[in-house]
Parts: sequence; C-alpha cells; structure tokens
Amino acid sequence: MTDWRIWSAVLLSAVATYVWRAMGVAIGGRVSPTGEAFRLFACVAYAMLAGLISRMVLMPQGVLAETPLSFRLAGVGVALAVFFGSRRNLPLGTAAGVGAFALLMVLAS
Repeated sequence: MTDWRIWSAVLLSAVATYVWRAMGVAIGGRVSPTGEAFRLFACVAYAMLAGLISRMVLMPQGVLAETPLSFRLAGVGVALAVFFGSRRNLPLGTAAGVGAFALLMVLAS
C-alpha cells in the first residue's frame, strides 16, 4: 500500500469517528437526563457493557483463554458479591474480583 492510501484511510477513519462525536455533542444538550431517550441510551449502554464483559469471561481470547473458566467465574462472583455488599462500590468490587482471580491463578501454579 502506498503512503497516500494509508493516510487516506487514517483521514477517513478520523472523519467517520468525529462526525458521530459531533452529532452526539449537538444532540446531547437537547436530551433531558430524566427523559425517555436518556433512559433508552443508558439501557443500551449497559446492555453493550454486559455483553462485552460476558464475552470476555465466557469466550476470552489471548492469554485469558488459557485460564480455567471456573477461575474467571469465581472472580466475577466475588466482584459482584463485594460490589453489592459494599453498597455498590465499583472500585472495591473490581479490586476484589481481580484479587480473587489473581489469587486463584497463583494458588493453581
């Protein structure tokens, strides 16, 4: 591929990204945080996040794919238990899940 083709691809990618961002900024000021549209966007965002996390736990790629499924599920379980047990403290839940997973990996080796 020649240099101009690479730079054209980079430029077109940037334009495609920034067009959607600009539309988000333009529309974002008009969406009421208590309205139905905002609730819809929030639900879609949470659903996408749940799907990505589920995919990472159930169908991982790379080094994570070499770890046992039971360890990954245990980490998620500990993270959720600590998250809800600590009145929805996200950093604490995340740290507990990562710590549980790491401890299981160390104990298994």
